[in-house]
Amino acid sequence: MGRAAATGGGCRGARRWLWWLGLCFWAAGAAAARGTDNGEALPESIPSAPGTLPHFIEEPDDAYIIKSNPIALRCKARPAMQIFFKCNGEWVHQNEHVSEESLDESSGLKVREVFINVTRQQVEDFHGPEDYWCQCVAWSHLGTSKSRKASVRIAYLRKNFEQDPQGREVPIEGMIVLHCRPPEGVPAAEVEWLKNEEPIDSEQDENIDTRADHNLIIRQARLSDSGNYTCMAANIVAKRRSLSATVVVYVDGSWEVWSEWSVCSPECEHLRIRECTAPPPRNGGKFCEGLSQESENCTDGLCILDKKPLHEIKPQSIENASDIALYSGLGAAVVAVAVLVIGVTLYRRSQSDYGVDVIDSSALTGNSLLLNSAMQPDLTVSRTYSGPICLQDPLDKELMTESSLFNPLSDIKVKVQSSFMVSLGVSERAEYHGKNHSRTFPHGNNHSFSTMHPRNKTPYIQNLSSLPTRTELRTTGVFGHLGGRLVMPNTGVSLLIPHGAIPEENSWEIYMSINQGEPSLQSDGSEVLLSPEVTCGPPDMIVTTPFALTIPHCADVSSEHWNIHLKKRTQQGKWEEVMSVEDESTSCYCLLDPFACHVLLDSFGTYALTGEPITDCAVKQLKVAVFGCMSCNSLDYNLRVYCVDNTPCAFQEVVSDERHQGGQLLEEPKLLHFKGNTFSLQISVLDIPPFLWRIKPFTACQEVPFSRVWCSNRQPLHCAFSLERYTPTTTQLSCKICIRQLKGHEQILQVQTSILESERETITFFAQEDSTFPAQTGPKAFKIPYSIRQRICATFDTPNAKGKDWQMLAQKNSINRNLSYFATQSSPSAVILNLWEARHQHDGDLDSLACALEEIGRTHTKLSNISESQLDEADFNYSRQNGL
Repeated sequence: MGRAAATGGGCRGARRWLWWLGLCFWAAGAAAARGTDNGEALPESIPSAPGTLPHFIEEPDDAYIIKSNPIALRCKARPAMQIFFKCNGEWVHQNEHVSEESLDESSGLKVREVFINVTRQQVEDFHGPEDYWCQCVAWSHLGTSKSRKASVRIAYLRKNFEQDPQGREVPIEGMIVLHCRPPEGVPAAEVEWLKNEEPIDSEQDENIDTRADHNLIIRQARLSDSGNYTCMAANIVAKRRSLSATVVVYVDGSWEVWSEWSVCSPECEHLRIRECTAPPPRNGGKFCEGLSQESENCTDGLCILDKKPLHEIKPQSIENASDIALYSGLGAAVVAVAVLVIGVTLYRRSQSDYGVDVIDSSALTGNSLLLNSAMQPDLTVSRTYSGPICLQDPLDKELMTESSLFNPLSDIKVKVQSSFMVSLGVSERAEYHGKNHSRTFPHGNNHSFSTMHPRNKTPYIQNLSSLPTRTELRTTGVFGHLGGRLVMPNTGVSLLIPHGAIPEENSWEIYMSINQGEPSLQSDGSEVLLSPEVTCGPPDMIVTTPFALTIPHCADVSSEHWNIHLKKRTQQGKWEEVMSVEDESTSCYCLLDPFACHVLLDSFGTYALTGEPITDCAVKQLKVAVFGCMSCNSLDYNLRVYCVDNTPCAFQEVVSDERHQGGQLLEEPKLLHFKGNTFSLQISVLDIPPFLWRIKPFTACQEVPFSRVWCSNRQPLHCAFSLERYTPTTTQLSCKICIRQLKGHEQILQVQTSILESERETITFFAQEDSTFPAQTGPKAFKIPYSIRQRICATFDTPNAKGKDWQMLAQKNSINRNLSYFATQSSPSAVILNLWEARHQHDGDLDSLACALEEIGRTHTKLSNISESQLDEADFNYSRQNGL
């Protein structure tokens, strides 16, 4: 028994000895193999023996090579008989390893530690899809274990900042946002802000936030926040300083309350004063506006004259003054009677030979085409008409006076005069001022007027009816969690409700309207209304993510010439400023395109855009168009020339009115760039065929004051011309309409038409129709499929060391300012895509978005290749080499 046991023990000892001998031969062979061929793979396991797999006590860490200094990677494992490094899939030569061996006293297991060096040259010579990497492989009796992969990169920090902070002047309690994009570097640079060379600690000042993508945000500016700010960027290689940005926090002055009235002076006046000290202007703030001193009479008319009370003055002087007034009045009455008799006599002689014209007041002093452009515009310049005035009975005459047919320009003087009296320079009839009448044309009630020609008394009918006065355009739709789009056709106004903005299992009836009545927003000073007043609601609705409201505008966008503001009407009916388009704000976002403004909002209400011209070069874009129709006289043809703000909704109102008057568009509308240089607008009819058509003398040109065009916030501005055929056989009309601003832009409308409706060519009112269905809900309302949208957000919302995140997505979509707004959103990429949807609701240019993503290097799939049937299943084919 003992012998058997001894024999068995000897056999086990022999087997163990043979196993160690085999391992030695294997190790020698492996070493020889490594000496001759570095690429030959070592075995993944060795013959089994009692023990455990190697456990790594220390694994190699990611490392950065600074300048030309090599870095050391190390591994430590137990129990470990051997440890070798493998870099980029190839074994590192044995001679490059430095190995140390020790015994773990607590477990009695062998601990092995290995080092290798990696040089800059090795990393630069490696060209692969990934960064240079290395990992350890350790052997024990039972097999092998592998460590994590450690990447090795060359550290650097470029010299130039991608964006330096810019100096700003802000009012007290305003928001300050200083942008900083540090230089490109590996590892990514950390940013620190300095104020006057002292570090800023945002943790000790709740008013300052430096966490939003390296930007410095001061929520409410204080006077103490004025100073020089510098952005510091640093990594393990170097430190860089940005250019300093000077911030000035200013205070505008305000008036104290008025003082008490002073004692009455010998000149019968008393004074009161106020000073600009509550607060006084500081750091370049504006000085107080208005008067600092005010005076008024303090005796209620009982002023002392020559040191005597007024009631003690002798009555003789008063009687003399009364006599003078009496005789002057009698003399004026005699002269007036004489002039009236002469005027009536001349009128009766000319009544049978001359019609009644409405002419330009400038005709009394010469040809209106030769106006002196250096003169200031006449705010009472006359309208120009030609042809008979159509009256039927005394009731119609009253209507003509009260409803003011010549009131399309409600603040322009209209003169009704005989051609013969004009030639004598004598006015025959009273002057009518449109602004004194309550009704206006063409928005009045429906009336039909028949005419009596002054020569042959033949009756003609002209329908001057129009639509009843419209106060607003309105559309509605019911929306739920899937979101959708609400569109006002042919107005340029739309509302985008993002997916998820409305909580699940909830639905709302959302409405949108455009005010077409008198604007409730009254401009202050030089400020003008640039857009329609748009209302969206219900006002008590709450959204979880911003919605996009698109409002058209008529400004020629330029930050050098315009200061454009977004305003909102309060529940009390007052208008307050939401933000300036160029300002930084975290409450809303405005993106100004050439013809529309896209606004991201979180509350419903009434909004509008206003503009304050900074220079005389500020330009409003006007749409000019000419309509024509037959007159009440069968030989006459009326031309109506419109100059309206270049917004689709403004022109739609014109089209609607003309349709109800029988008017036809005679030429495609054109754009006129109207400058804010105070010069008026001239409209002329040129090149009329001389032997086919005629227009009365001095009526071929009309002039509209600058203020009437620049502040055209009421009904559409238009001028009318009446042309007369020589014979009824003339059915073709050709002429030119010249619309020009004095010392400004000019446009020519070429009229070439048949006055017969059956022969007239129809010109399309709108080049592009909006959606036939104003309300679109669910996935069909969006251009980007929802599944693709989710993947884009998941990819770009995550910060990336190489800068390929939502900020790059914004930059590639031409969103370069106020990025702090997106930084406050739960998904910045989703809000950026909502803005893209609002901007591209007509073209749906998915190719441009795909190109932007490809430039960033995140995808190689073109979205436009996705068919309608794939909208719910579409996906991106992400590149494996980018790890997506």
